[in-house]
Amino acid sequence: MVEREIPDFDLGQISRSGQCFRMRQISEDAYLLIAFGRCLEAEQRGERVRFHCTEREFEDVWRDYFDLDTDYGKIKRLVDPDDTYLQAAVRAGSGIRILRQELWETIVTFIISQRNNIPRIRKCVEALCRAFGEKAVDPREGPYDLFPTSKVLAEASEEALRACGLGYRAPYIRRTAQMVEGGEADLAALSEMDHEEARAGLLRLCGVGEKVADCISLFGLHHIGAFPVDTHIQDMLKRYPKGFPFERYSGSAGIIQQYAFYYELFGNGGSE
Repeated sequence: MVEREIPDFDLGQISRSGQCFRMRQISEDAYLLIAFGRCLEAEQRGERVRFHCTEREFEDVWRDYFDLDTDYGKIKRLVDPDDTYLQAAVRAGSGIRILRQELWETIVTFIISQRNNIPRIRKCVEALCRAFGEKAVDPREGPYDLFPTSKVLAEASEEALRACGLGYRAPYIRRTAQMVEGGEADLAALSEMDHEEARAGLLRLCGVGEKVADCISLFGLHHIGAFPVDTHIQDMLKRYPKGFPFERYSGSAGIIQQYAFYYELFGNGGSE
């Protein structure tokens, strides 16, 4: 087990923030996460966080995954003291971090996210993993399902994908998987591109529009300048009749976006 004191970090807020869909609460203070083919239990009280893994696994996988080397306090201090909305949003989502997720999983889950809500996305993702993911066993947590590979999804029938609750998104996922397997889409190359190049590449994937491309850029490529705009963020932007001050948050706008998204969803930003 690894124990750390981590400021600006909240497992619950991260789990609810809509950026990953295989992290769930299992007790008052504990969460279970499946990522990169591994199963992790983590628990938190205040700033003390316990990760049920070895020190080597923590350093090799989870330190980077949770973006623990980024100073989020510094980013929060960028917010204009006179911007009462964003100040409230930062307080509401003060423990959110932008996870460094596996790109293929992020592509699929955000294709699923189109015109969907977080509980339903989670349900679809779990159904997809049960149906198509390899089985694994964690010594502590027991059996679990890995996220399905592009090869498996490329070979899946549309009917079988629709059975996972994917609806009209099923052919998009199947075709995107075929693009990856056939070499039309190079995930390794996307990972090396800057934000604008990667965004253009993502837009060529089947079923990926501008908002989904920005989500994948932010959550799967860690381009923290990406700024996905959905209906919640559209509502937030209306609060700035003279225009949102993007220049103030250049290079970290995606983190600011997450504070606002969380506030609109779980704070009272949407009812002010």
